[in-house]
Amino acid sequence: MKRYRLLAVSGVGIVAILVGVLLFGNLNGNLVYYLTPGEAIAKHGDYPDGRRFQLGGFVRPGSEQRIPGGLEFVVASDTTPDSPAVTVLHTGPVAQLFQPGIGVVVEGAWQGQEFVSDTMIVKHDENYRPPASSGPPATSGGDPR
Repeated sequence: MKRYRLLAVSGVGIVAILVGVLLFGNLNGNLVYYLTPGEAIAKHGDYPDGRRFQLGGFVRPGSEQRIPGGLEFVVASDTTPDSPAVTVLHTGPVAQLFQPGIGVVVEGAWQGQEFVSDTMIVKHDENYRPPASSGPPATSGGDPR
């Protein structure tokens, strides 16, 4: 009887360890950490040219400009004009929801004083707003029989 109790306790312990590893083992790989422009500027020395990291903030209105090979814009820590900001040269695909004033996370590295990215994630809220319609709704216009 004592032997079965020892096997049961050992089995429960092994199962608990496996469940813990499955639930929490890869948690850090799924989290997205990013630096704000203020933090990125302050830690510029910790991230030498070529060392990748993620930069997050708000796209400063009026700063976006299409250039050969990509899109250039300014990411700021806040929506106020005097908040810390970093110029970003984005060379990858531009997110479909990208627009001035929204939150964005870009991944890349410093090249001098400019941040060069190739990956973009647009932050948005949970509210869905359908696109504005461009006219009256379509009708079938036929005999329903």
